[in-house]
Amino acid sequence: MDVRTYIEDHRDEFLSSLKEWLAIPSISADPGHHEDVRRSARWLADHLAATGFPTVEVWETPGLPAVFAQWPAADPSAPTVLVYGHHDVQPVDPVEEWDTPPFVPTERGTSLYGRGASDDKGQILFHTLGLRAALAASGADAPPVTVKLLIEGEEESGSVHFAELMKANRARLDCDVAVISDTTMWAADTPSMCVGMRGLTDVEISLYGPGRDLHSGSFGGAVPNPLKAMSDLLSALHDEDDRVAIPGFYDGVVEAGAEERELIARLPFDEGEWLATAASTATWGERGYSTLERIWLRPTAEINGMWGGHTGAGGKTIVPRSAHAKVSFRLVPGQEPLKIQERVRDFVDSRVPDGLRAELEFGGPGVRACASDLSSTALKAARRAMERAFGTPVLFTREGGSGPEADIADILGAPLVFVAVGLDEDNIHAPNEKVETPLLLKGAESVAYLWEELGGTA
Repeated sequence: MDVRTYIEDHRDEFLSSLKEWLAIPSISADPGHHEDVRRSARWLADHLAATGFPTVEVWETPGLPAVFAQWPAADPSAPTVLVYGHHDVQPVDPVEEWDTPPFVPTERGTSLYGRGASDDKGQILFHTLGLRAALAASGADAPPVTVKLLIEGEEESGSVHFAELMKANRARLDCDVAVISDTTMWAADTPSMCVGMRGLTDVEISLYGPGRDLHSGSFGGAVPNPLKAMSDLLSALHDEDDRVAIPGFYDGVVEAGAEERELIARLPFDEGEWLATAASTATWGERGYSTLERIWLRPTAEINGMWGGHTGAGGKTIVPRSAHAKVSFRLVPGQEPLKIQERVRDFVDSRVPDGLRAELEFGGPGVRACASDLSSTALKAARRAMERAFGTPVLFTREGGSGPEADIADILGAPLVFVAVGLDEDNIHAPNEKVETPLLLKGAESVAYLWEELGGTA
């Protein structure tokens, strides 16, 4: 029996298992659902054991549990692959906007609706189907590579304990490549591989001036105004080419190569449709780059909010005592969040007028960017595997969001390969999340071929 036939024959069994898992409301951000997250981990552990993994363990953390599994290759010299994903899900509010209950998985046409269907339970589970298909096609009792899974339970609440979990279990997680199945493709008819994700750091800036709001007739024009200073500070974040103007901000930035930019340019991108989705009438950003390059390849500074002084009804002629703003920075490979925080602090300190005091509060250590090596053997193997499954060339994308992938690469010292079949229209993090079941089956087929492709590199 070949891989595709096995997957088609076991479609209903696979979807039945996925629905059972999706019914568990494993919302990590809600303490009221923490026992459900633990129940989700136990369900996955039982499913992996039933799939045939000889080693399956629930790993506790100071927060919520992860699941580890391992299936050794018959050949001890074969490569080792670690699959990463997460079994926790986003909250479901506003629940009244769901067409069907979020934890009652519902099929409509080719779509399966339910929280976690795409992000990330569906994309984890296709690995078990793909592995069984690979074994059935080969007639072997063990995969051609050693397969390890590490499925965390706190990704949707910041992966706060994940790095320490990996460090504590570094030896057991040793691998030659890490496969990430927590991203999206360009479109159902345009399969693609994510080859990078941006990082993130954010800050709240406060400027304090007089000890109280002052009458502008008596003091205006004679003492520094925090809101005026804040507006000057924020307007100085970008230069005339709309590049971030913080000194040293671009130090170490790893530029994307010509091959990747060419593959991005081949994507069927309709800027008008994109603008309609953004509810905007114009694009903006760093000169010299396309819209997709701006949101995937370039770092940014975005003013998320600003406030201070009088904002109520009517006039109030004052010099306000303080001004505040929230700013976030999307980062690319080569930028370290903590170093960017130092640059931001220096930038703010250099622009605070006499008579004002600045306070900066960063939202934690930040998240580093990650990128795959386009020349790596593992990435080429994954691309061949997806092209075998989809029967069409696979292009490259990046994602503007952030996750723990950079920690995986650094702590485990392994290259990253993204094999995922989610779509932007899957409504992840929103009401009516869904996944396309034909794509889940293509995902299973892709990873079945991937183990074969990687096994041939031993």
